[in-house]
Amino acid sequence: MPRLPWPSSRGGRPDRVGIKEADGRATREGTATVFLDAASLDGAFFDLDNTMMKGASIFYFAKGLASRGFFTWRDLVAFAWRQVWFRVAGRESHGSMHTAREVGLGFVAGKRVDEIVTLGEAIYDELMAERIWSGTRELADRHRQAGQPVWLVTATPIELASVVARRLGLTGALGTRSEIRNGVYTGRLVGEMLHGPAKVDAVRALAAEEGLDLARCAAYSDSANDLPLLSAVGYPVAINPDPVLRAAARERGWKVRDFRTGRRVARVGVPSVLGACAIAGVVVGAAVAHRRRGSRRAIRP
Repeated sequence: MPRLPWPSSRGGRPDRVGIKEADGRATREGTATVFLDAASLDGAFFDLDNTMMKGASIFYFAKGLASRGFFTWRDLVAFAWRQVWFRVAGRESHGSMHTAREVGLGFVAGKRVDEIVTLGEAIYDELMAERIWSGTRELADRHRQAGQPVWLVTATPIELASVVARRLGLTGALGTRSEIRNGVYTGRLVGEMLHGPAKVDAVRALAAEEGLDLARCAAYSDSANDLPLLSAVGYPVAINPDPVLRAAARERGWKVRDFRTGRRVARVGVPSVLGACAIAGVVVGAAVAHRRRGSRRAIRP
């Protein structure tokens, strides 16, 4: 796809706008360059985990469910290790990632959809809202203010992705869909997990339905897994990129925006297995602590 020149609102050097908190102080995330003349584009697509939000949305959701007694401690430990498999094996092949995510979705099997959505709203307020990158949200708001559709596109389950999109005032979300029967989750996937090629296929279908020209759309992601999506639009942007995506963006002349502190950037080089095991350790520790608290409450007179 031919690349259009990066537009700016003044036809010359892009404006630089400091990202501010409500009280006017500059955040630790630094500054973001507003390099898009939003009025000249058709729309924008944002990845969720580590792009719009610090960390993994499904982890925060599971943590919130655990704090409400939604899992037994054994369920939570199993879920944590399934996420280790997702993080490690998922990078090896599409088939292994599909299997890992399908197994991971088993934690909602037998639960009502309306219950999960209601819990998702509460858990977003409790654990996720404060983890939204203000720099990335600023970029999304620029598109919104120009009247463009802005979509969240993520492998996260669609119900949770929709909660995040709604809270951020976005147009909507594309996410992984679980099978539902009579308003209850079966724990199985419907179609493909929204990842890699499946993600760009979903975006192309949405663009055709909505009359969007992808050559005049922007896409934002942190992960090399989204190279197919970034390559499909006219204005790809690497946000908080992993090393592979950073190298690809540099080679292809794509824009890069990094809102992490230096310490967080350094952590990107840690092998994914170590990061995944660390997450699992936190979840296991929380599960054991939760179980102990429950045991103490059970014997209290």
